[in-house]
This record gives sequence, C-alpha cells and structure tokens, in this order.
Amino acid sequence: MPSRIKPPVLRSGDTVGIVAPASNIHRDALEAGCHALRSLGYSPFYFDSIFEKDIYFAGSAERRARELEEMFVRDDVRAIVCARGGYGSNYLLQLLDREKIKKHPKIFVGYSDLTCLLTYFADATGMVTFHGPMVAKDFGRIDGVELNSWQNALSGTSQWTVEVNPEVTPLAEGSAHGILYGGCLSILVASLGTPYEIQTEGTILFLEDVAAKPFQIDRMLMQLKLAGKFDGVRGIIFGEMLDCVQNPGKDQGYTLEEVVLRVVGELGIPVAFGLRSGHVSQGNITLPIGVRATLNICGTKVELKILEPATAANGIS
Repeated sequence: MPSRIKPPVLRSGDTVGIVAPASNIHRDALEAGCHALRSLGYSPFYFDSIFEKDIYFAGSAERRARELEEMFVRDDVRAIVCARGGYGSNYLLQLLDREKIKKHPKIFVGYSDLTCLLTYFADATGMVTFHGPMVAKDFGRIDGVELNSWQNALSGTSQWTVEVNPEVTPLAEGSAHGILYGGCLSILVASLGTPYEIQTEGTILFLEDVAAKPFQIDRMLMQLKLAGKFDGVRGIIFGEMLDCVQNPGKDQGYTLEEVVLRVVGELGIPVAFGLRSGHVSQGNITLPIGVRATLNICGTKVELKILEPATAANGIS
C-alpha cells in the first residue's frame, strides 16, 4: 500500500477553519462550540456564508464546495472541523477539486454525513482523515469531546492506545492488524455502486450509526456482506449505536449485539461493540482514518492501538 499523506499537526494557537458541508446550522450552537475551541487554545474561523440555508442544506452545493476548498488552500488554517452533519455532503463529491485538496493536506474532522468525505479523501487522495467531534454538536456541550484521543490523533503521537469506554464489549475474540477505516454505516452503504465506493480490504472497520432500527442495521450489514465488502476485512469494531432499538422504552426480546453477530459472527475475525465515536452520548473519541492499527480482543478485554502518527510534525510525510 502506498504511503499515506499525513497533514501537519495541530498546535495551541493554530487557526481551526469551520465548515458546513451538509445541513444548515444555528449560530448559537456554532458559537458555543467556538467558545470551547478557544478555551482549548485554538483560534476558530469561519465564513459568514456558513449560515446560508437552502431547504435543509447549508446553502448551495457550490457554496459548500467553495468553502471547503478555500479552507484547504488558506495558509493560515491548520485544521478543518465540520460544524455538523445532517445531509448533503454527497453533493460535493463531483464538485471538489481532488488535486487541489491533495496539494494542501489539512486535518479534516467530522462524522455522520461527513463519512462520505472522510472516506473519499482517504481513498482518492491518500490523505489521513479524522472521524471525530464536530463544532456545533460536540464541542458545544459539556463532556462532548474525549480530549486524549483528540490530542493524540492531531498532535502526531507516534503510538497510542485508544481509551475505550467501559461499555465496549467483546463479541468475537482474536487479534487483527490493518488500516483503520469506516464511519457512519448508512453513509458507507450509500457509496456502493458509485465511483466513490468504499475500499475496505485490509482494514479494521469501524461502523456506527444512530436511531436505526435493528432490522435496518441488519439489512445494511447484509448489503455490505453481499457486496463483498467484508472480504479481506481483518477486524470490526462497532460504535455506541445510540438509539438503535426497535421501540424505545420497550423490551424487544433481543439485543443489537445478537443482530450484528448473525451477519459478521462467521467471518472469523475479532469483533467488538460500543466504542464512543461519532453519534455518542458523551466523550466523542477521535479516530484517525487511514493509519495502521491493531484490534486485540481476549476475554473481556478490548484493545484498539494506533501504530503510527496520524499527523506530521514538519509538514507532509
């Protein structure tokens, strides 16, 4: 596999560019997140056009694409963090200048609908991206961000172990070495059959979603399986899967863990469940997409270890 493009590290005092590639945002929520970024020592920056609205989008696709490209090419912006997800990032895929982005690699952070951009940048440009907290969603609330993973991922720590939350449970034992990859399950599935189809071979695959019923999770996992997207996957770790129940407040008679094991339990690879990254109740963990990692599951212990720096101390590596 060719070497990855690693963006420059993020340091205290650096400017963080904020973008809205998908749904429209509320100023109060954005400002709350900006306040949190300032308290961490960063200088948040955004264009006033970020507040534009077009149906449920943050303005036209052209506006959102221009905003994102401008943040990549600006010398004063050291990292790009998305304001929120929602829907609409897929409109940008045909509008973005891939070579321009590749020539100006930056830390790019988001989740949910932004999964399509995380995987597109990782696959098409070879750039490491980051599945992690967003400004108007996580930074703006108490305990919204797991800061150790944020710091380790963005500051160039050479090797580090993800501090998995206590709720992470083993579903299938084993050890795996691969490239960490993935994101929101429904967005990953939506890529199938398009020029932006996900590339999962040789990966430790992270899958998460929110408010999807168990049969819908089952259906999406089966679609990945039938499409051959689990062939060559070396390990799977699921997210918290927040509100993924049939009927909230009622006993459905089975667990989501049972549901997912019906699909992936026969793959012969380690599987874990419950990692807080993406749609989470608290403490959003930052996961670098495109770096080497190991997933070790033995008994009740689940360990996810990042084996290389995700960012470069002296520019592009």
